[in-house]
Amino acid sequence: MWDCPDFLDLPSRQSKPRQRGLTHVLDKGMSIAALDDLLAQAGDLVDVLKIGWGIAYVDPSLKERAALCSSAGVTLSLGGTLLEIAVAQGRLVELCRWAEAAGIEALEVSNGLQALTPQHKSAVVQALCADFVVLAETGAKDDHAPVVTEHWLAEMEADLAAGARWVIAEGRESGTVGLYDGDGSVRGDLVDAIAARLPVDRVIFEAPRKAQQAWFVHQVGVETNIGNVPPDEVLALETLRLGLRADTADVGLGRPR
Repeated sequence: MWDCPDFLDLPSRQSKPRQRGLTHVLDKGMSIAALDDLLAQAGDLVDVLKIGWGIAYVDPSLKERAALCSSAGVTLSLGGTLLEIAVAQGRLVELCRWAEAAGIEALEVSNGLQALTPQHKSAVVQALCADFVVLAETGAKDDHAPVVTEHWLAEMEADLAAGARWVIAEGRESGTVGLYDGDGSVRGDLVDAIAARLPVDRVIFEAPRKAQQAWFVHQVGVETNIGNVPPDEVLALETLRLGLRADTADVGLGRPR
């Protein structure tokens, strides 16, 4: 095993199992070989792996995927869209049985399709917490849906009260909705409001783009929980956190931004 160097003075990072500074990775159906390689190289940096959308439902290697994640200490989560569809069809019980049999540890409860009331969503969160780690996402996937800060805060608070381990602030794979304007720029006022009112270590901010990740490192902190990270950018994100990349080098140099 290669020994990590320690001759530079860098920001401190919690080791796994982390309570903050989580890296939440979006798995868009990578091969088992690719997942095995990722976990061998950077498994100590991956905290949550989300199988995007409904990919898990059509993945013949799902049990093997779950076993690899379990061995690496990575929480494997289903995507929220799959759960939304199951709820809409009245098949939540069946989904839970199937997920448990496959070795899935976590479920994402989202309302990106805007088919649930906030009360129904929180009730689903509460019902699932006995058997699964629950990640509850706030925000619509429609880029025309209004982003009302107070509504986001109230929904996140309700989901935490219902038992969610973490709440997720929507950004999608594109980084152009929810937390972001259409050009990918961060809605800073929304993030400030979330950080001021909620325990920030319980919030995962979806930030798929490098510029967005750098913004969170600077504005919220090195130990911000960052989600929807592409698998091939896990190490690159860590360099942003540690100030080993030009975008955040002021962090590594200890200079004010």
